[in-house]
Amino acid sequence: MGLIRAAMGAAGGVMADQWKEYFYCEAMPADLLATRGWKRQSGRSANTKGNDNIISNGSIVAVADGQCAMIVEQGKVVDMCAEPGEYTYDTGSAPTLFSGDLSDSIGAVFQNIGKRFTFGGEAPMDQRIYYFNTKELVGNKYGTPSPVPFRVVDQRAGIDIDIAIRCFGEYSYRITNPILFYTNVCGNVEEGYTRDEIDGQLKSEL
Repeated sequence: MGLIRAAMGAAGGVMADQWKEYFYCEAMPADLLATRGWKRQSGRSANTKGNDNIISNGSIVAVADGQCAMIVEQGKVVDMCAEPGEYTYDTGSAPTLFSGDLSDSIGAVFQNIGKRFTFGGEAPMDQRIYYFNTKELVGNKYGTPSPVPFRVVDQRAGIDIDIAIRCFGEYSYRITNPILFYTNVCGNVEEGYTRDEIDGQLKSEL
């Protein structure tokens, strides 16, 4: 029974992942630095049983102004697109009957079924799309929590006094290297990575 169930799960999973997907990201608010991209689905869609972590060959990734899309496969960054427009994903790791030569695609699909069968019917891969906010993030207020002691010494003018300095204002920043930000700061985020998770560190260092 286990082998039959694995075979049916492998075949059903591969067929469910045959559809090409359209990945997008809604307008990113100013407090959102990174978020996961999701495939578009509506009531008219027949693509309702596909794996969320499988990107079929030929799928479209839409990138808007001020955004950068990053594709992570098996935990490793494999591609990135920061130019506005649409990007076609095609690496051969998730073959589909709707992309490429039909005879080659059929053979690749059956190979994929056999591979999934050895893993109990589950897909032995994980592919995700992350979007990063590359716009300049303004309006970040800062200030010293308490006066900073400072000594002023000028022997020529005969000045030797202790004073306390306070400072406050606003600063801006933006993500210029999404790969570095992903690997060192946010990592795999389930929903989104917001600026309040990093603002405390930025203000302290400033």
